[in-house]
Amino acid sequence: MNLPEFKMPLGTQLIELGALKQHEEVDRAHLRELRKEIESDKILKFAIAVDKNTNIILDGEHRFNALKELGCTKVPVVFVDYGSSDIEVQAWRNDELVTKQDVIEAGLGEKKLPPRTSEHLIRIGNTLKHISAIEKRVDIPLERLRGDTK
Repeated sequence: MNLPEFKMPLGTQLIELGALKQHEEVDRAHLRELRKEIESDKILKFAIAVDKNTNIILDGEHRFNALKELGCTKVPVVFVDYGSSDIEVQAWRNDELVTKQDVIEAGLGEKKLPPRTSEHLIRIGNTLKHISAIEKRVDIPLERLRGDTK
């Protein structure tokens, strides 16, 4: 199958799905819903945020897992330097504490953090925003992510 030329948005790269590392487990119910949505749309709408040094997913683990279940071999990512002071991690729940080191250990090790443990923020100018603010809209067809086309 040949699709028209697809251009990735500036700052976004298409990489092998298998190169990425999760640091959190997934919420199965949320994964099911997201997978249905992506499958129905036949596109992935947004790239995911990944540390450029470790390939650990910082935001987008459910999208990553949905793509894997849908037979995709590629994923669009926006790489960031997790060591930068412009990136912070917070716990989703107020009664927990999570550090960048916790995220790295979970991403590189076997034991993953529970779903929605970490929330990553990035400094843009003088404002701290959720890291999804840099996840570019890609609207990339699933066929491309499956490797069905050139």
